Amino acid sequence: MDILTLSIIVVIYLIMIGYVGYIAWKRTKSADDYMVAGRETHPYIMALSYGATFISTAAIVGFGGVAANYGMGILWLVFLNILIGIFIAFVFFGKRTRKMGHNLDALTFPEFLSRRFNSKFIQYFSGAVIFIGMPLYASAVLIGMARFVETTLQIDYNIALIVMAIIVAVYVIFGGIRGVMYTDALQGTIMFFGMIFLLIAIYWLLGGVTDAHQALTNLVNIVPQSATAKATATGFTGWTTMPALGSPFWWTLVSSIILGVGIGVLSQPQLVVRFMTVKSNRELNRAVLIGGVFIFITTFTAYVVGSLSNVYFFETMGQTAVQAAGGNLDKVIPAFITAAMPLWFAYLFMITLLSAAMSTLSAQFHVQGTALGRDVYETVSRKKRGTSVMVARVGIAVAVIIAVILGYILPGSIVAVGTSMWFGITAAAFLAMYTAALFWKRATKEGAIAGLVAGSVLSLFWLVFGFKKSAAALGICQALTGNATIITASPWPTVDPIIIALPLAVIMTIVVSLITKPPAKEHIDKCFNGIN
Repeated sequence: MDILTLSIIVVIYLIMIGYVGYIAWKRTKSADDYMVAGRETHPYIMALSYGATFISTAAIVGFGGVAANYGMGILWLVFLNILIGIFIAFVFFGKRTRKMGHNLDALTFPEFLSRRFNSKFIQYFSGAVIFIGMPLYASAVLIGMARFVETTLQIDYNIALIVMAIIVAVYVIFGGIRGVMYTDALQGTIMFFGMIFLLIAIYWLLGGVTDAHQALTNLVNIVPQSATAKATATGFTGWTTMPALGSPFWWTLVSSIILGVGIGVLSQPQLVVRFMTVKSNRELNRAVLIGGVFIFITTFTAYVVGSLSNVYFFETMGQTAVQAAGGNLDKVIPAFITAAMPLWFAYLFMITLLSAAMSTLSAQFHVQGTALGRDVYETVSRKKRGTSVMVARVGIAVAVIIAVILGYILPGSIVAVGTSMWFGITAAAFLAMYTAALFWKRATKEGAIAGLVAGSVLSLFWLVFGFKKSAAALGICQALTGNATIITASPWPTVDPIIIALPLAVIMTIVVSLITKPPAKEHIDKCFNGIN
């Protein structure tokens, strides 16, 4: 290890982050500044902040490892990331969210939903879901970065976990959403160029695009580690093809990875709030191209590199990438960087991953803090607006501690799984209600609450009793029924909660709204003022 080179790179990076965080702190004067950046964010900052928050070490390390196990089929997630996560999110959801959030003077996602439906219950229940559930996602991001540092730089995993959490906590606690978005823009820029370099490097290493993809196709008889020797029974058909339709392998890839994250992005609280930080639709229109290019480069690179790493490891070691990483999906990308790339690149890529992790963690910690401070504490205690900033800062500190604790106790190969679970939970809990809030004037408070509660409860139930990856790890179903899941017949143990819970939430929202009294016309007119 070249300590001098590593130290110089890290010090320069931290000075840049510290300076940007300081500028944000100087410009944070009020609760509006702390929570929605005064609603005057530049489109470049907004787009890069959105993209860098969305794409973290969970995508690069976690889903890169998943790509090493499932192959190129995961590239469908790139398509959904751009179509739903950028185009639909910005053009259809973002514009209405920005205007309605301004009409309702909302500072957080739960407060937006609460004021749209005139329900304090929605605000503190949603805030509780965020504060209790998001640490799983935050810990997944922390683990992704710590595993890279551990594998690549031989630095103790525990030390890496704690140090990074402390760095992020400091600038989020003091800088608020400005600190988060300003540093996100810087970190997103670093991520963008780092991923371009990695994409070029792997194709150069494997002899070009055509040779690399052909070599991966030729590994059709090499079965991924998670599929047993009977590849046809699990649905594996090759590294450059989709699994057999309806097989357990297909259900895991499509329902948990592709749909869970591809659809769940629309209801991510840390992303939705960014729509409320710009002053007009013009900024959102300009942000679409920036965000789209960023998401394409970062996700496409991560998934392609993860898949093609099988070629490198098979040619050099006679193993699949997951086998070379000791069976831990979270170590595939770090193991590839360590084995295939020069040391200086490992240092620079560490900064790319550090940027990815810090940008997402900062947004997660900020949302968890505001969920506790504004959406739970201020709502339940009925304190005056603005008094929740201190509680929010305490909430951020608590969220950091919880994420670090989970980083110690969660099992291996958890980064992508934890991320998918969180995206699925938010989709089940919030997406039906959020969509109705924006597009359906007839939606009622009772319908929104019914969808929120039904989606949340069924999602939790399926995670504990139906979805094998989570149910087996928790062991509750095993203790009560003697089986890892309540339904053992294929494909149900591999069906993600989003497939079960989201349809119920949609049905409950629609049915209950139709049988309850419509909302007052004056309130609806206020909500939709200026929205076509």
